[in-house]
Parts: sequence; C-alpha cells; structure tokens
Amino acid sequence: MAPMNPQDSLFADDGTADAPAAALGAPLAERLRPRTLDDVIGQTHLLAAGKPLRVAFETGRLHSMILWGPPGVGKTTLARLVSGAVRSRFIVLSAVLAGVKDIREAVEQARAERQAGRGTVVFVDEVHRFNKSQQDAFLPHVESGLFTFIGATTENPSFEVNSALLSRATVHVLKPLEPEELAQLIERARAVLAAPALTDATRDRLIGFADGDARRLLNAYETLVELAGTGRDEPIDEALLEQALGEMLRRYDKGGDQFYDAISALHKSVRGSDPDAALYWLARMLDGGVDPRYVARRVIRMASEDIGLADPRGLQLALQAAEVFERLGSPEGELALAQAVVYLAVAPKSNAVYKAWNAVRAHVQQDGTRPVPLHLRNAPTRLMKGLGHGRDYRYAHDEAGGFSAGESYLPEGMAPRRFYEPVPRGLEQRIGERLAELRRLNDEATKSR
Repeated sequence: MAPMNPQDSLFADDGTADAPAAALGAPLAERLRPRTLDDVIGQTHLLAAGKPLRVAFETGRLHSMILWGPPGVGKTTLARLVSGAVRSRFIVLSAVLAGVKDIREAVEQARAERQAGRGTVVFVDEVHRFNKSQQDAFLPHVESGLFTFIGATTENPSFEVNSALLSRATVHVLKPLEPEELAQLIERARAVLAAPALTDATRDRLIGFADGDARRLLNAYETLVELAGTGRDEPIDEALLEQALGEMLRRYDKGGDQFYDAISALHKSVRGSDPDAALYWLARMLDGGVDPRYVARRVIRMASEDIGLADPRGLQLALQAAEVFERLGSPEGELALAQAVVYLAVAPKSNAVYKAWNAVRAHVQQDGTRPVPLHLRNAPTRLMKGLGHGRDYRYAHDEAGGFSAGESYLPEGMAPRRFYEPVPRGLEQRIGERLAELRRLNDEATKSR
C-alpha cells in the first residue's frame, strides 16, 4: 500500500476542503468534518485559547504528537487541520495495512518536499498496530525534523508505543464528546440534511447510543433521517429510532433505564455473593456494547465499597483486571474482568470503610475548622519548635508494643468518635480484634491518669 496522497484525503496541500469529499454523496460524518479549528466541537482542553494545540495552530510551530482517545472524537480531523494550518504535505499511513516499505516511500516523499522548500506531516492512524521495527523506522526522521509525526491511537501509548518514539512526541489526550456537544452536532447535521426535528426523548436516546462518539452519532442519525424522509412535519420519535437502529439500539441503551438497571444488577449480584448472576450481568453489559473500561471502573468501586478490608486483595485484583484490559483490549481483556467479578462475588463482604468515610465526610462538613493540636504539628524550623510545635509528641515506636496508649490524635475539644467499626468477617474480624485491644489499652491509660 502506497502512502495516501494528500489529494486523496479531505484536505489538499493548501489545507482547503477537497471537493469530492465534500460532495453530496459522501457520508454525513465526512461532509460535516470540520474544515477550520473553529468548526471543531469538543476538546476545549486542547483547543481553547492558550491551550497546546491552539497555540500550535496560531504560531505554526508544529511538534510531533500522539493523539490518544476513543473512536470518533476527532483524532484524524485534528491531524488534517494541523497540516492545513501550516500548508504542509499531508501523508496518511494506516498501521493496519502499511509496512516498512510504505514508511520508506513516505520518507522519500518528505525529502522531495524538503528540497522543494515545503514541510511534511506524516499521519499514522492506529499507530499502536505498528510493531517495534515499524515504529523504529520513524525515529531518525522525527529526530532530524524531516517531517512532523502525528500518530492516532485508541490504546494507551504507554503500553503500545515504543518509549523512544514516545519520548520524541507530545501525547495529547482527547476526550469523548459530552452530551451537549453531541446535541450541537445533531443540530449541525439537521441543518445540512434539512431534516425533521427529533423529540427530546429521541435525541437523548440517540446521544446515549453514541456514547461520546461523533462518527457513531452521525452515522446513526443519517440512517434515521433516511428512514424518516425529509418531507414530514411531525418530529421523529423513539419508535422510528428503534426501527432504524434495530436490535443494536435495544441492547445498548446507554443513559437509559436498561443501562443503569444492568449496572445495578451486576453490583447487587456481587454484593449478594452470587458469582453466576454476576457473570451473567457482566456478559449482558459487554454484549450490549457497554465500554469495558466503564465496567472496570465500577468493579473497582465494588471492591472498595462492598469488600473493603474484609479482603484487601479484592481491590488489588480489580485494579489488575483494569490494567490487563488496557493492555489486551477486547475480547481477551474481558476475561480479566470476569475473573475480578467472580473473586469479588465470593469474597467476604464489608462496607465498614465505606460507611466510615461517608460518616466522617458528613462530620467534617458540619463541624468547624478545628486547629491541629500543637503536639501533632510539624516543626521543621527552630521558630516552630520555639512556638511549641511537636512538643510532648509521643513517638509510638519507642513505647511498649509500638503503641502510645492514651494519646489523643483528634483536635482539642472534639469528643472521641468511632467512625470505623469493622465487621466480623474475613480479615476485618482480625482487624476488629486488634482495635478492641488498642481501645482497651487506651481506656486503662486514661483511667490511670
């Protein structure tokens, strides 16, 4: 596969929109692809005034970069806009199809452009699919400045991109589009298609289905409008939306009741120590199109909220499962999530830390700002020591059993509180026995004063 000529992409060498791409027969997502920076919806953390990419656009000082983000958030669009901003030649390589030979051809084209006094941008889509030798082929030319390298990836570049190449490029993280940004995109598409309005419920469900992916939203919206026709007066309702998208929409109802009900069922199955039901709901969610990373976050939350210190290995396993998924992706990484869910389901349960944290947060919000007692304050200078900071502090390691019995660590005037009460299950049973012994020693020391 030869590198794509810039005339084959949306933007020509001078950064203007290519007529065929903007033609009426092109997919809606391509017709609505931003042609200027001000047309871009979302990514304000990179494109607002004074932000990194905005500065690069305005100054024309391009730097090699890796654009990391989920599908449909504008990685390719930003790369093309970057090239157009400095009127450089834009060469596209797809890591799925290209090899070292194609990289060499791109290098030769970049050398020809340099001799002609022009710059070159080499854009590699799905750069994480290049192997080590393919990625290494870019290094000397990126370092020499022969061309500006822009890679796009949906995978964590820390795991998928060589450290040498990573060190020569700035990583910019792109975020999924927010619901209000997707709603803005729908209005822009509606104007282009002269389409009927959507009911509020239809719009919200379509936005939920897109899940932050602009391309997915526009493809679904185009299908919906084609089915509805442009001559109708009444708004497009949910029934037509289901007819247009069929089973895919019914299964994946992000933002709707079915989506949150499935999450609730998974969480409650784990809490209820039913591994079979937990696996069933996990499979239902993944089969329905839920982002496995979202599931991984919820599994980590379950480990903290419902297992806690009854089995601290649960949290460790949940974190490891999330990391494994980042490395392997679907479907291989889903097995690690299943392993974590089963472990958490059969683990002893405790919400003691969860309850204690909620209780102490509520107390702090209602209580005044009490000063730190002098004996607990830091004393790094002679002045602070002279003011009494750290005076009379008892160093626990120097006392019997490594415990300063009777010492107070709460602000002065604050009555002792027991926020944390371990449950008699798993490791927390032993924690509870240890706490009971420490409290007994405190009571004895207090009574002997």
